[in-house]
Amino acid sequence: MGALDRAAPGVVAFDGIGGPAMQAAGLVSRFPMSELAVMGLVEILPHLRLLLRRIRETVAAIEAERPAAVVTIDAPGFCFRVAERLKGKGIPLIHVVAPTVWAWKPGRAQRIARFLDRLLVLLPFEPPYFTRHGLATDYIGHPAIEAPAGDGAAFRTRHGIDATAPVLCVLPGSRRGEVARLIGPFVAAVADLARTNPNLRVVVPTVAAVRDMVGSASWPAQPVVVETSAEKRDAFAASTAALAASGTVALELALAGVPAVVAYRLNPLTYQIVKRMVRVRYVNLANLILDRPAVPELLQDECRPERLAGELARLLADPAAHAAQIEAGRQVGDALGRAEMRAGGPAPTERAAKILLDLIGESARLGPRNPTGDRS
Repeated sequence: MGALDRAAPGVVAFDGIGGPAMQAAGLVSRFPMSELAVMGLVEILPHLRLLLRRIRETVAAIEAERPAAVVTIDAPGFCFRVAERLKGKGIPLIHVVAPTVWAWKPGRAQRIARFLDRLLVLLPFEPPYFTRHGLATDYIGHPAIEAPAGDGAAFRTRHGIDATAPVLCVLPGSRRGEVARLIGPFVAAVADLARTNPNLRVVVPTVAAVRDMVGSASWPAQPVVVETSAEKRDAFAASTAALAASGTVALELALAGVPAVVAYRLNPLTYQIVKRMVRVRYVNLANLILDRPAVPELLQDECRPERLAGELARLLADPAAHAAQIEAGRQVGDALGRAEMRAGGPAPTERAAKILLDLIGESARLGPRNPTGDRS
């Protein structure tokens, strides 16, 4: 949104569904985005009726508003159902963040090529999976490389943390389901670690949707709980090591140079189904990009307090292990284009903005499509 505003000042207006960052940029979300924050095959069932209603409402709103383009971001279970219903309505359909067809369900690439007009992907190896099915696909880079560096010293001063104290950053997730599954082993691991590291300070960046769950957990000592993106960046800069749920935040930690242990738990039935479908060796993007286990991954039954605490203790006590992860994070950043961007190349969001503006301009020049999807 910021890159579009800079590229076309005062021209682009935004309508749709978004979280706190988009709302801070001026979007009035049509409903809380937290309603879409459901992961897992079994976990989604209790929320299915509401999600189906929100899909219908979103499609109806888009048809009524007739926007210049619809940009859907991630959340394929929701976004692709919306896009499918809008196919042939004369509105360009652009999706950002490719489904992980290289990990599981490769047939999704051919399916989405039938209704999307454009796909913007974050990883350099992704375009061929989709272009082979005729879907115009652009690699833009991962927006995580654009995050400014935090101020660790200021964070420690602000929160009364001694400059020499080890700081553990704990990130148990942003969805209530994943926090419910991870907060127990995470808190127990922190308690184990605190017994052998009495000066350890704990920082927990979180989001409004799960702050109550994070704040009410039985931490061994009162953690510093922060919520804004700026505070999270500063917390990363102040941290010695981190314990994080698998996801984008694990990549953010690697790019910020914070050695980490990554963990995750799914509903047992979901895990058994997914395990039989997944075709990759790692879940953490840093490990996938480097094609080696640079960051420890403790998943499902391995996500136990003693295992988590043991890996974290190694990062706190072993300078070589600590330095190796920092170097791995630098390599990941270079693979995603950070060095190119710092040398003056366009940022991922700037690439995305240009593609969107070009696509909208082309759509306006060619005129609306007829119901079959062909330009008239």
